[in-house]
Amino acid sequence: MSENAGRWLRDEIENAILSNELGPGTRLDETALANRFGVSRTPVREALMQLGAIGLIEIRPRRSAVVVDLPPRRVYEMFEVMAELEGMAGSLAARRLDSDSREAIATAHDRCERSAGAGDSDAYYYDNEEFHKAIYAASRSDYLAEQCAQLHQRLRPYRRLQLRVRNRLSTSFSEHCAIVDVIFAGDGEAARKLLQAHVGVQGERFSDLVASMAAR
Repeated sequence: MSENAGRWLRDEIENAILSNELGPGTRLDETALANRFGVSRTPVREALMQLGAIGLIEIRPRRSAVVVDLPPRRVYEMFEVMAELEGMAGSLAARRLDSDSREAIATAHDRCERSAGAGDSDAYYYDNEEFHKAIYAASRSDYLAEQCAQLHQRLRPYRRLQLRVRNRLSTSFSEHCAIVDVIFAGDGEAARKLLQAHVGVQGERFSDLVASMAAR
């Protein structure tokens, strides 16, 4: 199975979990999932391992996998920490930007523009992932980049879902434009504040995320 096909399978299982079609406590049977998605058990097993790694499911002895009950408060707390880490990465990137990092951020930003223009939220998410990784790399702090990437992966299901909230796709890209401008201008403090606001899910945005989780 190709990388894109494997990602599709993982995302489809992810979507079923977030929609409560596979609700908390549900045992995930490899054979049943393989039949449902028309694949062999091997890619299903790989997808479940990836979902286990980000805490969406629990892998138990003898290959049993169960959907975890993750309360909204826990998701909110992870977004709070992610916002602080992203703000730090943006601040350091603005201060330490070199020509290679500038090019990498610009290239990722252009890809985000294309997927946002197409209105494809899932494609935009993965282009957005590369955009943020380019900022982590530009910070030139390997440890910070590792921590950002790890938490980014744990929040992937919720960040993908958040992009489906009405107008969030266009708003996210507009925020990217402002972030790029201040990083390229070398304004570390502005980059910190903009990335904190971009990643955080305070107030209405968190309410929208919780409502979309409940409605799916």
